[in-house]
Formats: sequence, C-alpha cells, structure tokens
Amino acid sequence: MNSSAAIDSLTGVLAKEVGAQGITVNAVAPGAIDTDMNADWLRNDEVWAAVSALSPLNRVAGAADVADIVAFLASNDSRWVAGQWIDATGGALL
Repeated sequence: MNSSAAIDSLTGVLAKEVGAQGITVNAVAPGAIDTDMNADWLRNDEVWAAVSALSPLNRVAGAADVADIVAFLASNDSRWVAGQWIDATGGALL
C-alpha cells in the first residue's frame, strides 16, 4: 500500500469512527504548490512549464488555492462531506 492509499484508508476509518459525534474527517492531497519551500526546484522555467502542463488548468497552484479548500472543509458548509480524499492537483490526476 502506498502512502496515498494509506491516508485515504485512514481518512475513511477515522470518519466512521467519529462521525456519530458530529465530527467530519477529510484529507486534502495537493500537488505542487508555489511556495518559498519549493522555490529552488519549482521556479526553474523548465520545471514550471512541465508542472503547469500536468494540469488542465495549465498553471501551478498557489497556497491560497489549497487554503481555500481547507477553509471550506473547516466551515459548516462542508457538514455533509465526510471521509473524502480531496484531490487538489488542479486536475493533474485526470
């Protein structure tokens, strides 16, 4: 089992474990994000173009792209979302 499958499985198990208490558990799985931590490799023109091309949106995510998903999951608007592994790769896994 790879780490993504393990996180997906753990998310579902935890969601079932605590759901009756009104707690939702979800996981966000981001792709490459333009941050200072990734700047050394990601901000190379060739790498940037290659990573951008992986997404149908043809761009690299910024921190706000993923933060907005997390904010939604932390809000009451996501009260019916439980046990989900959210692909936050801009469609790169399609």
